[in-house]
Amino acid sequence: MKEILSTKNTTIKEFKKLHKKKYREENQQYMIEGFHLIEEAARAGAKIEWILFNQRGKTEWSDWLETQPENLFIYVSEEVLESLSELPTPQGMIAIVKMPDDKKKIDLSGGWLLLDNVQDPGNVGTMIRTADAAGLSGVILGEGSSDIYSTKVLRAMQGSNYHLPVIRKPLAEVIDRFKEAKVPVYGTELNPEAVAYQQITKSEQYALIMGNEGQGVAAKFLEKTDKNIYIPIKGAAESLNVAIAAGILMYHLQNND
Repeated sequence: MKEILSTKNTTIKEFKKLHKKKYREENQQYMIEGFHLIEEAARAGAKIEWILFNQRGKTEWSDWLETQPENLFIYVSEEVLESLSELPTPQGMIAIVKMPDDKKKIDLSGGWLLLDNVQDPGNVGTMIRTADAAGLSGVILGEGSSDIYSTKVLRAMQGSNYHLPVIRKPLAEVIDRFKEAKVPVYGTELNPEAVAYQQITKSEQYALIMGNEGQGVAAKFLEKTDKNIYIPIKGAAESLNVAIAAGILMYHLQNND
């Protein structure tokens, strides 16, 4: 088993660079932390390239480690794990994972969530997790949306990215494909032409666009939709958080009967 006890080790320095999007994309790798996420990744068949653990990880998850290929293991010191961790309290295990190929052709069946310039990592992760829970077919992240391989998004998703496709693609191209296939595309906007979400009938296929926290969905995308929908506000709140709104709409639109 490989062992690294110094934070000055070249391999550790390279792993630490994965906290930055630039290096994640260059290396086509990302880092996940904590046994739950690593177990989810392994169960889903994600390509785990390294599993780093300290004494706590070795002790607490020894049974699981025995089921994994030993050539992936790197035993590290507490200091090394702390230098890689972005959590207040490191959880004893970190994995380096190969990014999946997101250039596969999109299967338009079922419900799809499209994110337009959604920048908050917690919102992005929560919406992906909710799409998973609601039974959607996948999520497409357009330009400007938070990187799903950042630590905050990964933790908010809680492994849902291993349960359904999460794809990065230009939304204009994707919306055109849905339109050509006669799949209804819904935008989210409060204007005179928009309709309350309760008026929308559930369907086997649809695409729902959620927009930026401040500006909403871009006008160029709203012009392409079949209908733009809104959630009526009953109280004094000015608006709903985008992730909460997405959850309400996904559960209403999704035909799970």
